[in-house]
Amino acid sequence: MTGPGCDILDIVQDLRARGEAFALATVVRTVAATAAKAGAKAVIRADGSISVGWIGGGCARAAVLKAARDALADGQARLVSVQPMDVLAERGLRHGDDRDGIKFARNMCPSQGTMDVFVEPMLPRPGVLVCGASPVGVAVAELAARFGFAVIVAAPQAEHDRFAGVDAFVDGFEISTLAAPVQFAVVATQGRGDEAALAAVVNAVTGYIAFVGSHRKAASLRQALAGIGLDPVRLAGVRAPAGLDIGAVTPEEIALSIVAEMVEVRRRGQTVLRR
Repeated sequence: MTGPGCDILDIVQDLRARGEAFALATVVRTVAATAAKAGAKAVIRADGSISVGWIGGGCARAAVLKAARDALADGQARLVSVQPMDVLAERGLRHGDDRDGIKFARNMCPSQGTMDVFVEPMLPRPGVLVCGASPVGVAVAELAARFGFAVIVAAPQAEHDRFAGVDAFVDGFEISTLAAPVQFAVVATQGRGDEAALAAVVNAVTGYIAFVGSHRKAASLRQALAGIGLDPVRLAGVRAPAGLDIGAVTPEEIALSIVAEMVEVRRRGQTVLRR
């Protein structure tokens, strides 16, 4: 949905529905003469192109596009203030300074106006693959959906009706058929296809992988899978037992510990230390 007749918010909704990453830039304040006025918006794609909208000419464009690239890289919104060089100097600022959450850039245009632009990343929901229809798997799928994850369930087709409100199903563990990569995977087979599920996940998922089971069971599986040629380094990265150590006992509590760990990894990065 693009073209001169389309409302920019309709295009935003369309891109989000398609799972495309982009940034929305909104002019929130102007001082003196500027090409764009407060309320002006632009959609900036991941390749740096402005697909629709207007935020002014070259005076602000470079700074806003850089902010968009940075926002898409780390998922954090930015406020960019494009100001004339003399105004920056009066405030003791230089081009590129970051103060109190505001990124300052110079305006080299003759208009010499000031424009503040809020740049917000619009990232697709992170995908989580839940392998197995065990009580823990069902609870993880339900809770992960409530925390903004796109949930894909891999389990025998006869067991799909145990789940509600998920985004997609895979029959068995043939996850090579997934249309898009996922960043998180939870193997919750609990004795019903553990080795097949973990092998499929280790081969396909490069991000967070958790196995619902004991240290001993996980060690046995790692040894078996390494013996058939799976990468020992990838196997060593599997988190087992899955989830944060909160003393969980019930399936719901175990699911809570796993989703909490997924949220922590999502917000703080993949280098989260195990406790």
